[in-house]
Amino acid sequence: MNDQQYLVQNQTRQAESTPYERKLAGAIEEVFGSGRHDLGGLVDGLNEMGVLAPGGRQWTEESFTAEMQRLGA
Repeated sequence: MNDQQYLVQNQTRQAESTPYERKLAGAIEEVFGSGRHDLGGLVDGLNEMGVLAPGGRQWTEESFTAEMQRLGA
């Protein structure tokens, strides 16, 4: 079995990622890649990058946690 088959068969998502989800995931990876690995640093990094929370608001630790729960992450 090739890696692509494995990934497709074992993903938990129900549909393709939305543009919002892809943008958020990329921004999270970028923040982690900059060396920030705690929730506060992640939230600060997203806000500094201008990647806003739903509704166009700045992220808080609470809003980020709630959004991850909503997305099933």
